[in-house]
Amino acid sequence: MRGAGGTQGGLGHFFIGLLMMCGGFYLLFNAITVTSNFGMGMRLYSLPAFGSRYGVTTGMVLIPFIIGIGLVFYNGRSVIGWILSVGSITALIFGVIASIQLNLRTMTAFELITILVLSIGGTGLFFRSFKAFDDDPRE
Repeated sequence: MRGAGGTQGGLGHFFIGLLMMCGGFYLLFNAITVTSNFGMGMRLYSLPAFGSRYGVTTGMVLIPFIIGIGLVFYNGRSVIGWILSVGSITALIFGVIASIQLNLRTMTAFELITILVLSIGGTGLFFRSFKAFDDDPRE
């Protein structure tokens, strides 16, 4: 009978590693808080202009989007309309992603070590199950 991945590896290692890995990463992701300061007046990008920095806000990104949508609805083949619409949405998505902050909640060292051992140890055990085991211990 073949083991995990069609090798002679241990099927038990596979399931124990998978269980440890899933539990550890669940606990790790559960301990992370995600915050954002994204808003309509938020400064997305800063561009140099006339010797100083000029801030582009989210509201300013929506102006070309509105114009682009109008051009696309007027003429569906308008290349400028599509460029304005897709470019504005892309800039908005990058701005939202750039404004995200990830923080690890306060926990004891024991909790953090347990989470790391479960997630990283489970990953190692999981990938070890794909390795073929030989009966010859000299190799």
